Amino acid sequence: MTEIAPEIEAPLDEPRLVSETGLAARIAHIAGPTLMGLGFRLVRVKISGQDGMTLQIMAEKLDGSMNIEDCELASETLSPVLDVEDAIAQAYRLEMSSPGIDRPLVRVSDFKRAIGHEAWIELATPQPDGRKRFRGIILAVEGAGRDAMLAFERNDARSDEEKLVRLPLGALEEARLVLTDELIRESLKAGKIAAEQPPEGEEAAPEPPIRRGPGRFAAKNQMKQRPLVPAGVQSQFKKSPRPPGRGPNSK
Repeated sequence: MTEIAPEIEAPLDEPRLVSETGLAARIAHIAGPTLMGLGFRLVRVKISGQDGMTLQIMAEKLDGSMNIEDCELASETLSPVLDVEDAIAQAYRLEMSSPGIDRPLVRVSDFKRAIGHEAWIELATPQPDGRKRFRGIILAVEGAGRDAMLAFERNDARSDEEKLVRLPLGALEEARLVLTDELIRESLKAGKIAAEQPPEGEEAAPEPPIRRGPGRFAAKNQMKQRPLVPAGVQSQFKKSPRPPGRGPNSK
């Protein structure tokens, strides 16, 4: 399998390859610049009929992370902006979330970071063989922007079909990572490394002194202390739903 891509540098205003339609597009047009002002990037806007109307906005920082404090900040900032713009005419519930482990792939940099991982891809226009949906391993990204091409190794190909294909990212309709054991391990490792990094401007805590146990001749009835297992990384954070309304100032 292809090695995992190194950290990719991408500008905060890197355009998305996919776009919403209708009301979701209007919300995205408002939310995108507001989130950028907070140092976040819009990933996706989705509107559902759950609980009357639920507005789901997915966002992230440049490194792909988005913790619960970030979600709360984004929600508290976006709510009054949406009210002022009068974007939604009926009562709704706003939910902010991170992309999660099996995240949507919406920018060229997303595909570059996902090299070596399995993904599901749907194109807006069929390829010469008539196929629009593909599943397999991302091998490489060639070119830039909407002209970029994706080198892709299909694992859903029949015996009479080509396994290695090149897909135009300019024709992307939808794409997401497939949740695999390897993807989970990498996410947990990245979360552990991030948790061990000291806050900016602070030095790392010194290593604790080594404490030696009682040795193998200790009393048999003495219980051995079990090592602590690091906690897992939350893959998705959601702001607690507020009561239905058009924003925090609704009456």
